[in-house]
Amino acid sequence: MKKLLIIDDDHDMVAMLERLFKKKGSYDVYTATSSDEALNLLNRRLPDVVISDVKMPKMDGIELLNAIKDIDDTISVILITGYGTIEMAVEALKVGAYDFIEKPFDNQRLLHTTEKALERTYLLRENLRLQKTYREKIIHPGGIVGNSPAIHKMIDMIARVAECDATVLITGESGTGKELVARAIHELSPRKDKELIVVNCPAIPEHLLESELFGHVKGAFTGATQDKKGLFVAANGSTIFLDEIGDIPISIQIKLLRTLQEKEIRPLGATKTISVDARVIASTNQNLEEKITDGSFREDLYFRLNVVTIKVPPLRERREDIPLLALHFLNKYSVQYNKKDLHFAPETIEYLSSRNWKGNVRELENTIKRSVVLATSSTIKPSDISLIGSTRSSYINTNNLIEELLSKPYNIAKSSILEDFSTKYLINALKKTGGNVSKAAQLSGLERQSFQRLLRKYNISADEYRNNNK
Repeated sequence: MKKLLIIDDDHDMVAMLERLFKKKGSYDVYTATSSDEALNLLNRRLPDVVISDVKMPKMDGIELLNAIKDIDDTISVILITGYGTIEMAVEALKVGAYDFIEKPFDNQRLLHTTEKALERTYLLRENLRLQKTYREKIIHPGGIVGNSPAIHKMIDMIARVAECDATVLITGESGTGKELVARAIHELSPRKDKELIVVNCPAIPEHLLESELFGHVKGAFTGATQDKKGLFVAANGSTIFLDEIGDIPISIQIKLLRTLQEKEIRPLGATKTISVDARVIASTNQNLEEKITDGSFREDLYFRLNVVTIKVPPLRERREDIPLLALHFLNKYSVQYNKKDLHFAPETIEYLSSRNWKGNVRELENTIKRSVVLATSSTIKPSDISLIGSTRSSYINTNNLIEELLSKPYNIAKSSILEDFSTKYLINALKKTGGNVSKAAQLSGLERQSFQRLLRKYNISADEYRNNNK
């Protein structure tokens, strides 16, 4: 049952509001006609939402709002008054009110605002629950973070293949965390006491890759002034992870195939082979079967590598893990950059979860890292996130919108600051893209469906702004 506390020194107003919300049938309604009575109920009942008058004896609504925040800052507070000014509204929102409504108000609008405030409270409390869950370590071997069914399925697969020495091919889009999967396999394997050898194949120039992997003898080529042990020798008794194996040239593929088949290597320029006991884990973000078709990857090597395949899910298939990942990175970089007491505003978690992360976990991590580095307050808001990844020419300037709102007198009873701001933001995005919803959503850092829901919510038609791109 939703818990609502109504505070007003006007007994008739309290009675009217109590009847209004009890008619809905889904509220436990508590009432108070003084700040002392309100604070007593707050401590005993811990409501989800508070609706409070601003002008009251002893303690006004702003002072009461601060007291509520001290008791439980997840409670959403809606302030109402018969003496509203734009300055008062701005001050209330700055202090932390969810909304500011002037009397006389429309009952339906108040009901709708209260429902949205409830959503905020639940989201804040879910944020705290996630923090607690994170503290209880939803961190798997290898540093994999997540609690989604897709992650649990993958972890189960990792645990099953870790004990054996079978070659594993890890597939997945760029930024999904394929190296973490390789590390998890190694950490759970009997080889865990030795260092995992990681080879970033695309990062090593082609003419050096053979020497790096298999080593060389003195005089094998110009500049080879001494023998060099390759990375396969370094991985003897351990695991070698060949990251992005789809990028290695055919000449190296032939030698790698022999290594997998015979468990031996021949250093560049050597006449004898060396036996090696290294488990091979490879990864790719490419379609190796297509590369086989076009002749850039050997089919026999593919079958040798593809004994067991583990597919790492993209972030869009594990959206429920985004809050946990965001909190993980926030904690990580808060410590690294000595930024204490940073936290996400509740709407930031919703914003992060709705974004289309084309770069997957890597993109999310980099975004959170930048937001920590650039943070100017303890609360990271959606605007802090959305402006980070935008160029000066493409982002929507929210500061200009705020200035425009504050420079115009308007009726608070008809439209709250937040509603007006959201409407102008959406319209501005549509104007910039000539009414193209997909581009406007991308510009705002949202998925198309999320952007369309906002358009419907604020009764905005994209058709009005088509062919009007400035």
